[in-house]
Amino acid sequence: MEYPNIRSLREDHDFRQCDLANVLHVSQNTYSQYENGVIELTAERLVKLADFYNVSIDYLLGRTDNPEVNRN
Repeated sequence: MEYPNIRSLREDHDFRQCDLANVLHVSQNTYSQYENGVIELTAERLVKLADFYNVSIDYLLGRTDNPEVNRN
């Protein structure tokens, strides 16, 4: 599965892959494979990324162009 917005979020925030790998407690290679859609993110890691960037999981998955979290 591809995650179209995780690379753009990382680049927009001037982070390196190893920075996000540390957030997720994975290797840089594993994080790279997430960005390239080689392996799938677990629900736990999707939540960590969404919380880290303060965006919705649907945004990370490319299901919406609206990054805002629905807090209702």
